[in-house]
Amino acid sequence: MYTTLISVAQLQTLQKTPHSVMVFDCSFELIQPSAGDLRYAESHIAGAIRADLDRHLSAKGAPDAASAGRHPLPSRENFSAWLGSVGLTPDKQAVVYDRQGVNYCGRLWWMLKWLGHDAVAVLDGGWQAWQAAGGAVESDSKGTIHTPQDAASNYPLGPVGYALAATETIVKQLGRPAQTLIDARAAPRFRGEVEPLDPVAGHIPGALNRPFAQNLDAQGFFKSPELLKSEFQTLLAGRDPATVVHHCGSGVSAVPNLIAMEIAGLGKTALYAGSWSEWCSDPSRPVAQG
Repeated sequence: MYTTLISVAQLQTLQKTPHSVMVFDCSFELIQPSAGDLRYAESHIAGAIRADLDRHLSAKGAPDAASAGRHPLPSRENFSAWLGSVGLTPDKQAVVYDRQGVNYCGRLWWMLKWLGHDAVAVLDGGWQAWQAAGGAVESDSKGTIHTPQDAASNYPLGPVGYALAATETIVKQLGRPAQTLIDARAAPRFRGEVEPLDPVAGHIPGALNRPFAQNLDAQGFFKSPELLKSEFQTLLAGRDPATVVHHCGSGVSAVPNLIAMEIAGLGKTALYAGSWSEWCSDPSRPVAQG
């Protein structure tokens, strides 16, 4: 079972027994939301199911959403219904990938863990590594997104696998050693110099900044566990890794930091899914800049 990363070679071996693995293409672009579907239609890993951030991994406007912000989490029940519709079962290894440096596929990795499905791994190096290795691909010449719809039931809910932090808890713990916030946005957004997406610029007071792309090397693979551990320990400067709560703009690009800490052997950490977009929606909450 693969629970953090899987290599191209390891996935190719698994695909020799196709009923034991499901691959999900999570490619997406915030500025052009339709781009992910277009890239999938052009070419994707053979047999991969489309998992779109807006349609499948978010619940905008849903009364039972599990979080707020720009990309609210769907309820566990609604997410399990979608997983059932595409044929995922508890005995299958799930593999997620994108074309954007784990920016979006980490979301599905986390959501599956949250649902209780531990057998999920990120394809290390993503689509680019698969192409470079000559992995099998296919296209959807009609430009439509095909997913099986013949599942008899929802995916069975398991114990909640990862902690989901609430805004109220973060407010209560601000400035206390029991909570260490790590913001995955790019440094200019963290400092409040620019803000292309949310109405307020800045960050949650006391948060540390680690842009999610820092977890990857120049070739787009995750850095070694040893290097990741060293970098996070430097960032934490003595703070307990168990106190970490990850966030970003809307709870999506924060997940690569969470995965990297687990790869580094620093344990499971929490996610604030609403992130900055939820935090700054209430003017009574404090904002820091610089």
